Amino acid sequence: MNLDFITQNSIIYVLIAWVVILGVAKGLKLEKHGFELKAYSLVYKNQQVQSVLTKILGRTKRGIKVFSNVSVVAGFLMMGFAFWFLLSNVSKYFVAPTEFSQLTVLIPGVTLTSSTSILYFLLSIPIVLVVHEGAHGIVATLEKIKIKTGGFAIFIAMFAGFVEPDEEEFNKAKKISKLRVIGAGATANVIFALGLGLILLTNPFFAMVLPEPLLSTFYDLPDGVLVLSIIKDSGAEKAGLLANDIITSINGIPILSPLDFQKADLKPGEIAQVSILRDGHAKQFSIEVTPSPDDPKKGLVGIIRDNSFAYKPVLNFIQWKDPAVSMFLLWLWMISFFIGVINMLPLPILDGGKFIHTIIDKKISDSAVNITMWGIYAFTFALFGLNIALSYIKSGWFTI
Repeated sequence: MNLDFITQNSIIYVLIAWVVILGVAKGLKLEKHGFELKAYSLVYKNQQVQSVLTKILGRTKRGIKVFSNVSVVAGFLMMGFAFWFLLSNVSKYFVAPTEFSQLTVLIPGVTLTSSTSILYFLLSIPIVLVVHEGAHGIVATLEKIKIKTGGFAIFIAMFAGFVEPDEEEFNKAKKISKLRVIGAGATANVIFALGLGLILLTNPFFAMVLPEPLLSTFYDLPDGVLVLSIIKDSGAEKAGLLANDIITSINGIPILSPLDFQKADLKPGEIAQVSILRDGHAKQFSIEVTPSPDDPKKGLVGIIRDNSFAYKPVLNFIQWKDPAVSMFLLWLWMISFFIGVINMLPLPILDGGKFIHTIIDKKISDSAVNITMWGIYAFTFALFGLNIALSYIKSGWFTI
């Protein structure tokens, strides 16, 4: 194994970090403090969680009651939104490929390969888990369901949090109480993301993830992307593009930021229709796409572009000076929102599966419940898997 291999494969760093964590845990003898250590996991359980949640509930009981009822309605809405997104995304792949959103599972060292992405992910996950599991626990306490233990687990590079209610008490609880408890975690994540999103509307980076019409409502949009220089002997030079031109569209796809170039999905050898602004006048050029020196399958028009982010927030009362803080908060928003929504998909390990099971339980026979649930699981898994598979077909395994 040479040094280049190590530096280019972040999974090595993740595994080294895991060995260090296990070594420190054993050295500090954390087993005596409620930790369970295994070669592939570190789990912490605490039996005093409910007393802490009871104190929190005592000060916020009225608000938690409203929240618990909202979480039932929100559970249905998030499940519907998740299905709508996955179904519409599949249709976009065939009808409007440039609008297809690529999906991947975020795994440190595998699909998360840059050090900054791994860091933002690792910092965000504990916060998201505390919000999620804390909401489950507080609502369970409100519904007078005993909490046996609460804690967290690390499985090499994946995190999990849990609040473990007393199974017998949970099963005896009213159906509406169960739905409140189940829906609370995902609802808390989405509400947290919405609150954070309101703050991030003052941040230029948040424009990267905002869809229309929100984007044009909260941001002054740039005319396009500035051309800094032209690559010699490229298609852009032969076609007549000049430095200081502003590219506004490629093959009819609006170009407002450097990220929009990915949507054009240029292939070497094709002729791209590029629209620009030059001294305030619109012009159009037919440019032969050339292969990238780094990836022969990737096409380039042959320019050096300005990669700065030109979106300007309409609400600019917060001055964001540190890009690292902005990116961390953007990751926190993204993970909190999508974990909340995806968690309401009806799959066996997610809250959505428990949510649907609770609704249909006792309404039909146990065997019919099992058949129905496995049918729902199969459909959901196939739909989710299809989105990931189409992402792979479009661009292979992509990393962040």
